[in-house]
Amino acid sequence: MTDPIEQAKAHFFAGNALFEAGQLDDAAARYQAALALVPGRPSILANLGVTQCRLGQWAAAVATLTQATKADPTHRDAWVALGLSHEALSNWAPAAQALQEGIRLGASTAQLWLSLALCLLRLERQPADALRALDHALALEPTLAEAWSQRGSVLREAGRHAEAARCFEQALAHGGDETLHRFYLASVLSGEAAPAQPPRVYVEALFDDYADDFQTHLVQHLKYQAHETLLAPLCTGGQRYPLVLDLGCGTGLCGQRIRDHADAVDGVDLAQAMVERSRASGAYRRVEQGDLLGFLQAQTESADLVIAADVFIYVGALDAVFAAVRQRLRPGGCFAFSVELAIEGLEPQLRPSLRYAHSLPYVERLAKAHGFQVRQTWQAPLREDQQKPVMGLYVLLEPAAGH
Repeated sequence: MTDPIEQAKAHFFAGNALFEAGQLDDAAARYQAALALVPGRPSILANLGVTQCRLGQWAAAVATLTQATKADPTHRDAWVALGLSHEALSNWAPAAQALQEGIRLGASTAQLWLSLALCLLRLERQPADALRALDHALALEPTLAEAWSQRGSVLREAGRHAEAARCFEQALAHGGDETLHRFYLASVLSGEAAPAQPPRVYVEALFDDYADDFQTHLVQHLKYQAHETLLAPLCTGGQRYPLVLDLGCGTGLCGQRIRDHADAVDGVDLAQAMVERSRASGAYRRVEQGDLLGFLQAQTESADLVIAADVFIYVGALDAVFAAVRQRLRPGGCFAFSVELAIEGLEPQLRPSLRYAHSLPYVERLAKAHGFQVRQTWQAPLREDQQKPVMGLYVLLEPAAGH
């Protein structure tokens, strides 16, 4: 009878050959066959876990590699694959820990240092830790555009705008996305004309990523109050709105606030994760995924109230939006929105926060040009940024007589 250990060895070496040949499913099957004969063998666990990582079987890889690193804490490749698998599952703390252990044991590639930096940034640790990891990545691979881009973002958030600009220029020089990095550059170069709109890929990624804890983070940590402040004067006096359109509805904060005063509320948001959350709130008749301009232009019903609370910070130039809202708004209706308050000048103004700001004169010019008259404007905080209030301009417009 064949010795089980010899059989396990045969499966193990066959698995290695299949792995090298790129036949990963077959390699995993061989490693599993070997483990069935000699359970808990560290080398087999490690190779199986690395293979599962390569196959994108992240949860299985984490389970296997956790066993492997406990059985052999010196197995560098197992630690690295464990870190990458945790990263893929958004388990940032164990990902950073495993990657650091793999690097300590001698793994050192630009991509590993970049992954470590991204995990540290997700954990909101001191940015100096992430900067050091990014510098290691760039020392190994000076043409790594993503590392330059992330370094620029860290420096932008730290207020080191000139250094951030140089990083974004390096990202562009080494193949970084042109539209995205021109947008980043404009945010940190004073006097630079801002793009009329932010890149769609930026806004979608921002809010898809943010959706799970968006409402908690916004209301509890950033003291967000734009929805309450904007809608307060519209929810008094018994006013009722047959149809409300909520532009950039997010997780549904405005819909939930206005629904008791409306017959129907329809919403739109660019990020699918936000759409799912707002639909689940039960505040809306329907919610569509898409850009707010396309949503307005496709509407066939006239609206009585169109709201956009803290949304235009991610839109930029507002000419087309004003025109589309005016087409959808009934006589006597209301267009209610907030903007981050800018000083009149070069507008729209893109700030280092990557948010656009608009001034009262800009809003008044657009209102007049598109057949609105101002019902009311006032200033009040929108939210906090680094524990300081961000001042907003709140605006209620209505169709002008004769338009």
